[in-house]
Amino acid sequence: MAKKVILTIDDEEHILDLLEYNLEKNGYEVLRAETGEKGLAILKTMQVDLVLLDYMLPGMDGIEVLKNLRADKNLSAMPVIMLTAKGEEIDKVLGLEMGADDYISKPFGIRELLARVKALLRRSSLEKIESEPEDKITAGDLIINNTSREVYMEGKPVFLSLKEFELLYLLASHRNRVFTREQLLELIWGYEYSGETRTVDVHVRNLRKKIEKDPDHPQYIQTVRGMGYKFV
Repeated sequence: MAKKVILTIDDEEHILDLLEYNLEKNGYEVLRAETGEKGLAILKTMQVDLVLLDYMLPGMDGIEVLKNLRADKNLSAMPVIMLTAKGEEIDKVLGLEMGADDYISKPFGIRELLARVKALLRRSSLEKIESEPEDKITAGDLIINNTSREVYMEGKPVFLSLKEFELLYLLASHRNRVFTREQLLELIWGYEYSGETRTVDVHVRNLRKKIEKDPDHPQYIQTVRGMGYKFV
């Protein structure tokens, strides 16, 4: 799976070095900018998943960068954690009012920062896949009725367990989107990854037996090697 890309915007080189070292050590790709202007330029030309934004920057400060982000339709939903050395509550409130998703005060502990980053990235990822529920999904000979919770294959009812139905409906309502096993655990079973991804595999296998003409060569629920599953 592609690494999450984090942009760090801070005018202190040692802070940028500290963030880059620890974020890369934990599996993230890191971009860095010493000014707000440079940070915005990077955001407009490169794929970024989250921004760590210093409150006090020379020239365009953090609040101004944040205003520009939220005013840009292509960047308005960008997850942002503000870094601030200021202790006054008014500064934190102002950052949140301007659209920051979270903030952390300098000096900060690396573990706390990493936990905030992970939590915000996870929340952002889940929000992206939420959508208005479809009452009825038709794919080939398969019909999924979300209102009645009924599934039909070639006109015949298919009897699914609650979790099997929820899993099928989630995949089918986001066609061609790859879901990791960890995402499916969180979305269907409601808990974070704990090593039990076999739960997902077992349910997918059971679903294939019930809806696929040839479960060994599935037409609908396909495995994406090294990533997870998608509905085609």
